[in-house]
Amino acid sequence: MPNFIPGLELCGRFYADLVYPLLELHFPGLKYAAALIGYGSEVLGFDTPMSMDHAWSPRLFLFLDAADMHLAGAIHARLASDLPTHFFDFPLSTRVSEQEAGVFFMDEQIVPAPINHQVRILTLREFVLAELDWDLREPLQPVDWLTFPAQVLRVLTAGRVYFDNSGELTALRQFLAWYPQQVWLYLLASSWDRIGQEQHLMPRAGYVGDELGSALIGSRLVRDIMMLCFLMERQYAPYPKWFGSAFQRLDCAAEFSPLLWRAQTAITWPEREAALGAAYQLIARNHNRLGLTEPLPENLSPFHGRPFQVIQAEGFAAALRAQISEPTLAGIAAKGLIGGIDQFSDNTSLRSHSHWRQGVKALYD
Repeated sequence: MPNFIPGLELCGRFYADLVYPLLELHFPGLKYAAALIGYGSEVLGFDTPMSMDHAWSPRLFLFLDAADMHLAGAIHARLASDLPTHFFDFPLSTRVSEQEAGVFFMDEQIVPAPINHQVRILTLREFVLAELDWDLREPLQPVDWLTFPAQVLRVLTAGRVYFDNSGELTALRQFLAWYPQQVWLYLLASSWDRIGQEQHLMPRAGYVGDELGSALIGSRLVRDIMMLCFLMERQYAPYPKWFGSAFQRLDCAAEFSPLLWRAQTAITWPEREAALGAAYQLIARNHNRLGLTEPLPENLSPFHGRPFQVIQAEGFAAALRAQISEPTLAGIAAKGLIGGIDQFSDNTSLRSHSHWRQGVKALYD
């Protein structure tokens, strides 16, 4: 296997050195976008040499206008016949896994033309329909945003666009770059509500000697704080494999990480409570810095007279909910702050496969 080159860099060179010249020569004037977005650790910039063992190679998406899709077969065939067998020592031909559907491997055997390359040619509408179950011709409603998994929105807006002479892909990525303001307020309120629902349960479990149960609730609260940090910094959270790595890139990570790690590794519930309490105060301070509501108390207080220190999370949730004026979202918030799909489910299939989305939308009816 050749020396590792980060996927975003390798695929950019692949496009510039090989694919672009062939398209210019044989399909001059073609309107298209070339990009590396969607699935893959390399799209998020987290790939390592281990990533090269499957579903990783010099690859691209080519997005054509619908009117030009009749050229897709000819473009694919031209690339298959004219691309070299290797690029920077990486095989350009791939083979499909016999064990895992949809997974491919670089074929290390020297394979003559036609090359089984990984340049996928389709329309942007087809791509988005597959990834989000959303037809680009239809306007987005608030419930659509609530049922788009953050991990999918991240891979659609991350990666890199190497060429876009139609502007359609660039405009779409700008549109999806972050939630509309009213949706954002609802998600923030729902995150605070989640913290309020469980922060007092962690010490209560520990108080009766259930350190395992307390630690489990503590881990849930650590994750909720991290999710709230992503929301506050207007960053979509990636899927679990890279959730912690992406968190470390947030501006607030330097302050939060030591506290959250202490909470995660604490042996006793008082240690856990102290670390989480400090994190609650930090997240409250960061909320006030956003200026979305009137300043709210950042101090801890006993939970209904019990010896457990909590933040008044319900006050933050209520203040944010009061700012929601969009009728659909206001109606949803009035029924309860269940949040978006990432806040009420961590099921991998539900958040990875768009065919579930229509059923999830029914939760908000």
